[in-house]
Amino acid sequence: MYKAGEEEIEAIARVIRAGTLFRYRDGSECERFEARYAKALGVPHFDLSASGTLALSAGLIGLGIGPGNEVLVPAHTYMATATAVLAVGAIPVLVEIDETLTIDPSAMEHAIGPATRAVTPVHMWGTACAMDEIVEIAERHGLLVLEDACQGVGGGYEGRMMGAIGHAGAFSFNYFKNMTSGEGGGIATRDDHVAERARCAIDPCHFYWQGQDEGLKPFAGAGARASELMGAMLNVQLDRIDGIIGAMRQNRRRVLDATKGLSNRGLRQAPMNSPDYDCAAQLMFSLPTATDADAFAASTGGVVAGKTGRHTFTNWDQVLTQEGAHHRSLNPYTLPENAQTRRDLPEGFGTTSLDILGRTVMIPMDPDHGEEDLEALAHNIELAATEIADGALRAGQAYRDLKSPDLQKFDAQSDA
Repeated sequence: MYKAGEEEIEAIARVIRAGTLFRYRDGSECERFEARYAKALGVPHFDLSASGTLALSAGLIGLGIGPGNEVLVPAHTYMATATAVLAVGAIPVLVEIDETLTIDPSAMEHAIGPATRAVTPVHMWGTACAMDEIVEIAERHGLLVLEDACQGVGGGYEGRMMGAIGHAGAFSFNYFKNMTSGEGGGIATRDDHVAERARCAIDPCHFYWQGQDEGLKPFAGAGARASELMGAMLNVQLDRIDGIIGAMRQNRRRVLDATKGLSNRGLRQAPMNSPDYDCAAQLMFSLPTATDADAFAASTGGVVAGKTGRHTFTNWDQVLTQEGAHHRSLNPYTLPENAQTRRDLPEGFGTTSLDILGRTVMIPMDPDHGEEDLEALAHNIELAATEIADGALRAGQAYRDLKSPDLQKFDAQSDA
């Protein structure tokens, strides 16, 4: 959460004073936000849910994904991207990332199999996926695209809003996101049929409150509709989001410009697919080794990307142990419909992703950073890079000394 104050408090208080916490009513805060956010995204449909996780599964349900289907998921994302696939009875097939920390398009294409029906590119940490390439590959192979924009609220890709490029897009509004209501989420789409199915997944009673659609029979869903408290807070947050993202993007650009000459010291700015439009709240740097990354993170207040908990596949217990449901009869990994899907990780999978994650450091940005803060941050980054480079030089000299003729002769004698 970046900013929340008296305006949010007053908006929530108005709902409580009026006693109108239920969303299905005239003048609904939820309905007003859904219309406003759909317009901001440039899509006809946006529907709130209780969480980003539920939004992901609702999006998959809306797209018709279920048993017998595989969904491609990047190896680095919050575990909900994969568990949402299990929640609808399908199987997540993991795909390597590239140095943007998002799904590698070439690895994605290589991972497509006979049962693959969809891909979930994740705008991880607010950095944009290579959506043009991903969409082109998906179209050639007849795949559906559900964008995971849970960490991409307010961001875009080459002039188009994240979550509005694929067939559907899922969002999160929990405490850690650019725009928050504490918890919350939603699903965006241009497709009327996908939207109606997603609404039923979010709220099976939607049909009875809002009028039945004769073209779709209601089905049992988890039920995770939004409250008016969520809608009230998000309507205020929506007024803030452009300023927050704009400030972070500008601050990030200034620090990156100030540190772009440090590549000769082993520090390289991580590549970005759409730096002028994304909403990355992190400065990302690649280091030569994982050891260097640990030292750099300790000196700059950053965090190594591979050490962020359940954002990396090695921590996804439900996937690794194939416990895909609360009851064995519902476990997607044992359903006969999924017998032809790929349920096990290939041998050696993840080597590329884990290497990248171990060498990448993320330094958080703050939209309220002033000139002095940015100068100090750039200075600290330079000092840390210099210290690591000097250490590498000393290590290199020690290695050369070790290989001097006298020491080589000593080593040979010792080995004998």
